[in-house]
Amino acid sequence: MGDAFETALQGLPGEIPVFPLPRVILLPRVQLPLNIFEPRYVAMTQAALACPERLIGMIQPRPDGDGEALFNTGCAGRITAFEETPDGRYLITLTGVCRFNVAQEIPADNKGFRKVRADWQPYAGDLQPDTLTDVCRDGMMARLRVYLDKMNMSCDRWDAIRNIECEKLISTLSVVCPFDCDEKQALLEAKTLPDRVQILQALLDLAAREGDCADTCH
Repeated sequence: MGDAFETALQGLPGEIPVFPLPRVILLPRVQLPLNIFEPRYVAMTQAALACPERLIGMIQPRPDGDGEALFNTGCAGRITAFEETPDGRYLITLTGVCRFNVAQEIPADNKGFRKVRADWQPYAGDLQPDTLTDVCRDGMMARLRVYLDKMNMSCDRWDAIRNIECEKLISTLSVVCPFDCDEKQALLEAKTLPDRVQILQALLDLAAREGDCADTCH
């Protein structure tokens, strides 16, 4: 790993607050809007805003647990926009920075939100955009059209989607498509962008086949 990566890694804090949400992931350079209203997460947002890095780690609770156990991997995002509402909520936008593994969970203080010691090293490559330029875009667009149809969803921005750079296209679809927790986690933990492309294509195809089965059964 080059000196530039090491310098960037050293600029990431050792401890970050985490926001556990099922079926919600973040990926580097993707924007995620959030409506923060629960008191402990309002406190989390205020604490993050008070730090120069303004980082919050998005991480999923394990679906087979009691809601407290977390997956080992999440992704930190920087608060790049925020608005405080008259009723005390925060409307924030996180922009993904780097994935992390949970090295250790830190006991919650009296403010109630959770914090972890983050191991950034396995995902140092996240700090630089992926240069992949060929994801079989026509095939991905065809899969996406079928998927949205099966989900009774619509899209009016096909031209924009067709022209978006590959990494942003794949990462954004991974974040916004309503897959289940384990599927979302597989997308998050994909080692490389080509790996994420393969997983995303498989999930879109699976959803389409399940939709066909449901149509046939009814």
